[in-house]
Amino acid sequence: MHEAKTKLSQLAELAHSGEVVVIAKAGKPYVDLVPHQERKPREPGGYSIQMDGFDSADAEIQEDFHGDSL
Repeated sequence: MHEAKTKLSQLAELAHSGEVVVIAKAGKPYVDLVPHQERKPREPGGYSIQMDGFDSADAEIQEDFHGDSL
């Protein structure tokens, strides 16, 4: 871990170029250094399948929340 701190820039360049960089702590793999991947923003409405029974709640559960069945 200490060596990784002193060579972070070099290790980052290796990871950015596609090399697998594993940083160890006490001789055991601790973290993997990987290049950042740009992600496009999520757009709502991507799940178009309707779920059966999703909106219908059990009468007992409704009573617990609302005090009576709806």
